[in-house]
Amino acid sequence: MEKAKHIQVWYDKEGDFLEVTFERKKGFFRETKNDAIMEKVDEKGNIIGFSILQVSSLANRKPLSVTLKRLVA
Repeated sequence: MEKAKHIQVWYDKEGDFLEVTFERKKGFFRETKNDAIMEKVDEKGNIIGFSILQVSSLANRKPLSVTLKRLVA
């Protein structure tokens, strides 16, 4: 049986910012092909989360889509 993972979702209404974290470890944000989305990666390039800027502006748009990729294979 696969072990369950804790995923943290945090929304800052005042900053209109959503962050989802898959793992709690040191990392940094880097740009994606979508200006509204940043991916959070660890030192090895593994995806550990993502953030969405100006979430409320997305309400009247088509679904938001982006592919998150590992930096290191």
